[in-house]
Parts: sequence; structure tokens; C-alpha cells
Amino acid sequence: MTSLPLAPQAVVFDCDGLLVDTEVCWSRAETKIFAAHGHDFGPEQKALVIGRTLAGAGEAMADYFGRPGAGAELAAELLDLVRRELAAGADALPGAAELVKACARAVPVAIASNSPRELLDTALASAGLAGLFPVSFAADEVAVAKPAPDLYLKACEALGALPARSVAFEDSATGVTSARRAGLYVVAVPSLPGTALDHDHLASALVDRELVDWAEGLAQGA
Repeated sequence: MTSLPLAPQAVVFDCDGLLVDTEVCWSRAETKIFAAHGHDFGPEQKALVIGRTLAGAGEAMADYFGRPGAGAELAAELLDLVRRELAAGADALPGAAELVKACARAVPVAIASNSPRELLDTALASAGLAGLFPVSFAADEVAVAKPAPDLYLKACEALGALPARSVAFEDSATGVTSARRAGLYVVAVPSLPGTALDHDHLASALVDRELVDWAEGLAQGA
């Protein structure tokens, strides 16, 4: 584990499972769709879909259900279920707003999310975080979503930052791979307990004391 960068040019955050507790919403929706197709849903099944785009999750479910070619249909079914779950609201994860605000006092910040714009905006608004991010990019706004590097590269470009001088916060293997391919320093905060993620810095939560001190230090040095 390497030291957190003392003078990054930008900080780019994932959203689902990192800033907003949408994984609860997604897991409820995924449990319902798996049950509807005759399957249990547990950690093994969650690992198949976490961090993926809707299209990617649809393809993964099609393979798992033994329904080749049904990826788009299953993705649409999952989208409808997630919409209903998010409509009930999603909370910001502990420390999310404070960490983002501290970083934003020192450097530009953005979101790079593998959710479509519709779900990203709903999640941020529900959690009260929408006003913290003047720059954000969703999966349906790039040619290729995570694990490709496009989202992170586009975010860094929009912020006028070099990827190699920027920090990514991620909670899933798919997101970590995307940030790695783009060349960012990776802070991993796993949303699934016990998940081993590639990282430059590993934290158990956004309220991790070392992360908080780092972000506050950036703000004080700005």
C-alpha cells in the first residue's frame, strides 16, 4: 500500500456502493429478478453483477440463467426493478459528503459512474449529493463503460487533470480495473466485505481516519 498523494490534480469518485448506499437497492432488485427466474441470490451471484453496466449485468444473468441472447431483455427487467427501489430513496454512505467537500476545497472533483445517467442522477439527488459534483459522467455517455478506462479518462479531461496525477475512489473490481487502465492512483473501499481489490490504498470505509486526515490536509494546503 502506497502513501496517498499529497498534491493530486483531481479526485474522481465512483457512486454506487461508494458514495451512495444504492447497493441495497440493487441487491433487492437483483434478488427479485433472480427469484423470478428460479435462482437464489447470494454473495456468489452478487459478484457476477456488481460494478457492471446494466447491459453487462444483463449478459451475466443471461449466461447464469442459461438464456443466451436474453441479455437486453434481462437488463430492461432489472432497470425497471432498480427504478422502483431507488424511488423509495437511497442514503449517502457515512462520511461521503464530508470527504467530497474536503477534497473539493482543494482540487476539482467528479463522478465516473457505471450507472446510466437516469439512475446516477436519481441516486445523487436522493442522497443529497447532487450539488457537490458540477462534473459527472455516466455509463451511457461514453463509448465503452467500465472496466474500460473511458469514464475516468473523460472525467480527468473535463477537470483539466492528468490521470497519472489524479486519484480514483472505487468499491468494485470492475471500477478498480477501469481506474487502473486510465492510470489513476486507486483508493479501494470495498462495498462487499471481505472482497480483495487491487489498490494503491485500501480503506474499510470513507470515514477511515487516514482518508479523512488526507482530505482535510489537502484542503488546508490549498
